[in-house]
Amino acid sequence: MTDLAWCDLECLAQVRIRPATETDSDAIWSIFHAVIAPGDTYAFDPGMSRRDALAYWFQTGSSTYVAERNGDIAGTYIVRPNQPGLGSHVANAAFMVSPQARGMGVGRQMGEHCLDEARRLGFRAMQFNFVVSSNQAAIRLWESLGFKIVATLPGAFRHSSEGFIDVYIMFRSLID
Repeated sequence: MTDLAWCDLECLAQVRIRPATETDSDAIWSIFHAVIAPGDTYAFDPGMSRRDALAYWFQTGSSTYVAERNGDIAGTYIVRPNQPGLGSHVANAAFMVSPQARGMGVGRQMGEHCLDEARRLGFRAMQFNFVVSSNQAAIRLWESLGFKIVATLPGAFRHSSEGFIDVYIMFRSLID
């Protein structure tokens, strides 16, 4: 076994995912801010306030989770209906990993956990509405978890350094 493979196994073993609580707000804000500030992966305003970010992340109808690694919050995700009413059987989710925990399997574990939670909550499918085409790590992860790119939105994201680039809609069934 290579050192990298050992690290991957070691890192994966140390992640615990649980529902978020109000006491996690500081850690979630820290991750949220670090992820959106560069303006390269999410459509959120890079200057979004803490209050607005936490209101979005904890909004009614969302289930919010955190991933703990070695006692610290290393990531967070939300899952909720993608649409109301007759479209509410399709889930939507958003994931953020702290810069210090990237490449350690936190995103994969949250993705796997989210798929299980979405099934448990009764969702029949999951859709990501806005996956930035330059975010190759996320695209590789979602494809490895069974998602397919079902549409491309040309120039739909104003990347902070690359200008207008494509966005993908990604989808997968949760029915076995």
